[in-house]
Amino acid sequence: MGTSRRDFIRTMGMTGLVAMGIPELISASEEKGQTEDIGKNKGLTILFQGDSITDGNRTRNNDWNHVMGHGYQYLAASRLWYDYPEKDLMFYNRGISGNRVRDLDKRWQKDALDLKPDVVSILIGVNDVNAIVANNDPEPVEKFEEIYKRILDRTLEANPETLFVLMEPFILPLGHVLDKTEIWNEEILKRQQTVQRLSETYHTVYVKLQEPFTKACEKAPAKYWIWDGIHPMPAGHEMISRLWIKEVRKNLKFIK
Repeated sequence: MGTSRRDFIRTMGMTGLVAMGIPELISASEEKGQTEDIGKNKGLTILFQGDSITDGNRTRNNDWNHVMGHGYQYLAASRLWYDYPEKDLMFYNRGISGNRVRDLDKRWQKDALDLKPDVVSILIGVNDVNAIVANNDPEPVEKFEEIYKRILDRTLEANPETLFVLMEPFILPLGHVLDKTEIWNEEILKRQQTVQRLSETYHTVYVKLQEPFTKACEKAPAKYWIWDGIHPMPAGHEMISRLWIKEVRKNLKFIK
């Protein structure tokens, strides 16, 4: 690469990326083909990380018809790939259904650091709440914050110029959430507050999602946006992608 990663990011205008299921701990190195054919770009590398909302039933091979999954990350990447071919952007999706923050930590080297991302977008937390609701090896919010911080610190140690995009976990009162609404609301709020606090501490891009989903219910019923209280409908994913681009463009100035 002719210029350093740091210089490239600066020229771009950078100043500072559930659900219900068993985690499939598939690392980047096992997803053969995805890093071999097009990983030689000279532009920014943008990584989406999280649980099933990010996973989007993506393929674990070089099938480019489905490699980004089907959701907000696909929509955001597709638009930016289309609008800015001259930027030579590279997007990776490494969300895995069922993951909690501790699962991200376990696979962070292979599924994040080894990809050398410039932008790291993280949406995690709803499975951490579900573990409490289902009493399935739950962990307190203090542990959630400790592990989340470790992920951020490890990333900055590898690349101090990393731009983080921290996304707020969210729910709506239907489906799984209706069974124990009070505890869902209480515990998701704790993790929302944690993610926002980490965003402020680490000076990240922050994508607020709970309020937009709640307000969207004034236009259409909750089931129009999220089908089970956790996983977005197509319109919900479109809203997330628009909000993601809106916030990220504040740091990536080439995005219009």
